[in-house]
Amino acid sequence: MIQWKSNHTGFTEQIVSGLNAISIVKSIGSNHAVGSQNVESSLILSQEDLIFENSQAASSWIKADVNCGDSLLVSRTLQAKGSKVNGFDLDPPKVLVVDDHAASRMTAVAFLGMEGYEVIEADSGSIVVELVTQKQPDLILLDVMMPGMDGFEVCQLLKQDEQTRLIPVIFITALNDRRSRIRGIEVGADDFLTKPFDRVELAARVKSLVRQKRLNEDLDHAEQVLFSIAMSIESRDPNTGNHCERLVQLGQVFGEYLNLSRYQLRDLRWGSYLHDIGKVGIPDAVLLKKGELTSEDWQIMQQHVLIGEKICQPLRSMRGVIPIIRHHHERWDGSGYPDRLQGNDIPYLAQVFQLIDIYDALTSERPYKRSFPSVEALSVMQQETDSGWRNPKLMQQFVEFIRSCQGKE
Repeated sequence: MIQWKSNHTGFTEQIVSGLNAISIVKSIGSNHAVGSQNVESSLILSQEDLIFENSQAASSWIKADVNCGDSLLVSRTLQAKGSKVNGFDLDPPKVLVVDDHAASRMTAVAFLGMEGYEVIEADSGSIVVELVTQKQPDLILLDVMMPGMDGFEVCQLLKQDEQTRLIPVIFITALNDRRSRIRGIEVGADDFLTKPFDRVELAARVKSLVRQKRLNEDLDHAEQVLFSIAMSIESRDPNTGNHCERLVQLGQVFGEYLNLSRYQLRDLRWGSYLHDIGKVGIPDAVLLKKGELTSEDWQIMQQHVLIGEKICQPLRSMRGVIPIIRHHHERWDGSGYPDRLQGNDIPYLAQVFQLIDIYDALTSERPYKRSFPSVEALSVMQQETDSGWRNPKLMQQFVEFIRSCQGKE
């Protein structure tokens, strides 16, 4: 059984099983409700059943295709319990169809419903944002030309919101000029289909974008899990305070001062949260030890960079962050760990992060040390640089950066 929902005001929720687009369009009453019908466990429609009586309404959304088989207008298999819908898991993907023309909208609703999608509809752009928040669709088919708030405005609002930015938006429009497409790209549209659309193309693009959206969500969720682990590790050590948050802020400003790229700034920001994630594998007896660490304790503690690398390595989005995690304890003269890298063999972002990490540690109060004033902290770091621990050129840039910030204050 295939379901589609119509949750717009004045619409009633119904179940459609094996219906063709004609019978759906014909059964639309004044309240746009669609009646349910009983069918056999399998159903093949005749050629006559596929002829639209309302050809004008249908042609506004679906393009005729003489090469397509009759089965393209019906679900290829009726869904049984425990099966997959359109190649996805049992939970059917949700598609929001937005168009102010009822006939055009309902044709798309009928077709997608028969393809196994749960379909929600709206007749204006003004209600889309609220509807998306409530229903959380996997994809939006969005008409461009609508009264009031048009499709461009709706798409821009959705793509600017952190909660809805991953939802793919396909513009369905009669506009085919270059300017309109450029405008659509600028506001974040993921794809375009021109009315009347080809139903095979629609099915392929919807399926592809829904799959991509779910993959992106999985990746986004995995990243959030890592950040949660990192924050829980920081909370294990009450001595560090809001160390990670301070590193994020300082790293952003220093990275901009160094003219780092957008991706480098992102990696530096993520590295600020994740650099010590490997401490999740360090015993509390060592991590929270109040006295001096023994040589055995230090060997255990130094493993946190390798553990952190292994945790983050499966995620491709962490490729730029892993060098920070692994190498932020290396030293310019090769006396650091874990690989005893020297000079510019140390990844650049790891060198940048190391400076902000040390500076924050020196200027923050800990149970075992007082908070150093900025001048004193820079003096300590300069001494370490003179001893061969830091990149001299980068250290000079950091000193100039801190002084410039203090001058602005």
